[in-house]
Order: sequence, then structure tokens, then C-alpha cells
Amino acid sequence: MDLQSLYYISPELSLVALSLVLIALDLIANLKKQITWIVLVGLILPLVFIAFLWVDVHDNELPNRIFFASLSLDHFALIFKALIILILFPIVLLSHQYSTNYSIFRVEYFSLILISAVGMMLLSSANDLITIYIALELTAIPIAALATFMREIRSVEAGMKFLILSAISSAILLYGLVLLYGYTGSVNLEIINSRILEIGQQNAVPFGSYALLLAIAMIVAGFGFKIAIVPFQMWAPDVYEGSPLPVTAFLSVASKAAGFAVILRVFNIAFTNQEFSQMSIDWSLIWGVLAVLSMTIGNIVAIRQTKIIRLMAYSSVAHAGYILIGVTAVSSRLVDDIGLGVSAATFYLIAYAATNIAAFSVIVSVSKLSSNGLIQEFSGLKNRSLTLSIVMAIAVLSLIGLPPSVGFIAKFYLFGSAISSGLEWLAVVGVLNSVVSAYYYLRILKYIFLSEPDDDEKIDIFSMKPVLISALISMGIIFVLGVFPGPILEIAEIAADALLLV
Repeated sequence: MDLQSLYYISPELSLVALSLVLIALDLIANLKKQITWIVLVGLILPLVFIAFLWVDVHDNELPNRIFFASLSLDHFALIFKALIILILFPIVLLSHQYSTNYSIFRVEYFSLILISAVGMMLLSSANDLITIYIALELTAIPIAALATFMREIRSVEAGMKFLILSAISSAILLYGLVLLYGYTGSVNLEIINSRILEIGQQNAVPFGSYALLLAIAMIVAGFGFKIAIVPFQMWAPDVYEGSPLPVTAFLSVASKAAGFAVILRVFNIAFTNQEFSQMSIDWSLIWGVLAVLSMTIGNIVAIRQTKIIRLMAYSSVAHAGYILIGVTAVSSRLVDDIGLGVSAATFYLIAYAATNIAAFSVIVSVSKLSSNGLIQEFSGLKNRSLTLSIVMAIAVLSLIGLPPSVGFIAKFYLFGSAISSGLEWLAVVGVLNSVVSAYYYLRILKYIFLSEPDDDEKIDIFSMKPVLISALISMGIIFVLGVFPGPILEIAEIAADALLLV
């Protein structure tokens, strides 16, 4: 391996190096109070490497496949790597004061987040079955440890549930990958695609083969757990509630982005072919059904929640269902090759990340006053902190999908991709579910602006500057992308072109 090869994975290597530097500094000097700022400065380096790689890839100066074709080096992978790094900035800011609850292990806390992010970045570019599985485990195991950092019964329970259910889902996924390897004789996604055509398909059988049907069913189940969609969402409420709030925010946005990145890559490269279009229609239908179930069940169950984190957990399930609309619409490439589904899903993930981080910034601030996590804690928040109230209101409007927020543009684009793909029924279900979600989202605003506060204690948001920075920047992104979405839409379309023109 030469220096050029190391350059190909320089964003991941720089995060690993940052994690090791944190541990070394902790052994040499007591820098726990400065650790947040060290991490924030360190995150600039992988962003710089991603920018250099973007230019080189754009100029066709780098190979599209690296390390024996196990990793892809394209705009799709680089966009998701950049998204994960950008998500890390507010997560680190939210962790600054929250991590005082476990100050002894503060360095380990940040190191685990960075290592998990490395796994997510590798997932976005993984191009063979072995790399996909290793990257998934590298993502999941640190999160299981992070979930227990509160060192309380519910926190330990959350970590154990995540670890056990993650292990079960990983076993199911691995069995599916092994079946796929046994059927095709290769772990490379592109070779798998060509081998499926060589073997020949039976048109009367879903996916043309019962072996392939079983393999894809297991792969869908394994990935379904990672992105928390129905019926694989059972872990989400308890893990979200028991984990430290910044970890919950990280899990709800970064993990979901990485999960959808690998799903889009696997199904568009391995299981999509012009000569056997029925296979694409088959897996598109599976994701469409799961999208309807996730949107509907996630929103209905969220209505009955009394705790804000559990509400956000089921909200996350519902939003995963919305994103699956884009995954389902990918079959449109068989008609006009515009990749509208991929770009719509990518843009929605970006919008959802900004919106959810804004909401969690407020939740982190309010949760410092009480530990029961009830939605009633937001009663009269406008009297305790007008700034937080405005941020939460904008985040809620974006989650519903109302203008001029980025959530409106994201849903408009997403539902439009379904209609363009001939999936009008799926777009209608998405719109109806958005209306249903307004009930429980607006209930939060009701408590904030119309209810009397249970406690008149003011929230000194300026004493929590890192949280305030995270909240204001996220709110700004929601507004800016809601009014000027063009540049990010172009980036999402570049991602789609990079993935679909393989």
C-alpha cells in the first residue's frame, strides 16, 4: 500500500488518527475540558481531504474502484462522507456539557463516536459484501457502548437491547449475504449483477429464483434493523430513551444516513438491470410496502407517546418510511434514467439531519431541568426561553413539511419522485401521513406557546453556548435550504448520477 492508496481513504484515516490522538493526549495531559474544541478542530481535516478528493474525482484523476474494487470512490460516497462529518460538528457541540455527566470517560466517549463515524463513512463507499458487513459492525458496536454511558439501569438496558438485537440482525444479514455469495460466486456488487444475468431467471418466481428471493429477504431484514423501519423498529424507542441525548441524535441522523447510503448502493448496483427489469420492480415493491408500514405505524404510535424522546423515536421510524419512498422510486431509472429517487432520498436525508439536530438541541437544553422526559416539560417554554421556543417551532414545522422550511422542499421533491415513477398511490400515502404527523408535532408547539409553565425558572441558554451554536446553525440551515435549495439539490443529483451511471 503506497501513499496514493492512503490518500483514497484519507477522510477515514484522519478520523481514526484523531481518535488515537485524543487517547494519547488523555494519557499525557489532563485535557478533558478542552477535548470538545480539539475534536471540532480535528474534524476540519477530513472535510479538507473530502474536498480534495471531490476535485480529483470530478477531474477523473482517481480510479472509481479502489482496494481490489472493495470500495467505491465516487461523488455519491463523498457526499455521504461529508454529510456524516458535518453531522459530527453539532453532535460534538451537544456533547460538550452533556458529557460532564461522565467526565471520567469523556475521551472514550468522543473516541467511540469518531470510530462509529468511520464505519458509517466506509458503508457509504462499500462495494462488496465483506466490506459492507465489516463496516456495519464497526458502526454498531461503538454505538452499543455509547448507549450505556449514562450508567443507569435504563441506559445499560438500552445498550444491551441494542447489542443483542443488532447481533441478531447482523446474523440474519450475514446469512443473506452468504446465500447471495453462494448463488453468484462473488462478493463484488457489480459481478453479482452480471452473474445473476448469466445464471438466468425464472419469470414466474419473484427475483427469478427462490434462492435469490431468500437472500434478498434476509438482506432487507438486516438493513431494516439498521434504519429502524417497521417491523424491525422494536429497539428504537428504548435505545433512544436510554442513551445519552447527543448519542440519540447521532443515531437518529448519522446512522440513518449511512444505512440508506448502503441500501441505495447495494440495490442499485447488484439488483438492478435493464435486461431483467422485473427484479428491480420486485425489490422496489418490497421497499414500497415497508415505506407504507413505517410511515403509518410510526406516526400512529407517536400520537400516543407522552415522552419526547419516545415520540422522536417513532417520528424517526416514520421519516425512514418517507425516505423509502425515494428508494422505491429508484425503479424510475428503468424509464428515463434520471435517478430522481436517489437524489430525492439524498436531499431528504440532508434536510432531516438539519431538522432533527435543531430539535435535539432544544431537547438537550430543556432536559437539563428535569429527568422524566415528558412532553409537558415544554409547557410555557416561550416564557423560559424565547430563543429555544423559536428553534423548536421551526424544527417542528420542518418535520411536518410546511413552507418555507427545508422539510417542505424535501417532501415535495420526494413525493414528486414517486409520482414521476408512476407511484402516485405511494405519494398519496406519504401526504396523508404528513397530515397525521401534524397532530403530535403541533402538540409540542401547543405546550410551548399555549400552556402555562410548571416552573418559572429561566433557561440561561447563553450559559450553554455550544448548544446555542448548534441550535442556531441548524435553524439557519432549515431556513436557507427551504428558500434556496438549488445548490444542495444539484449536489443530490450529482450523487444520483454517480451511483446510477455505473
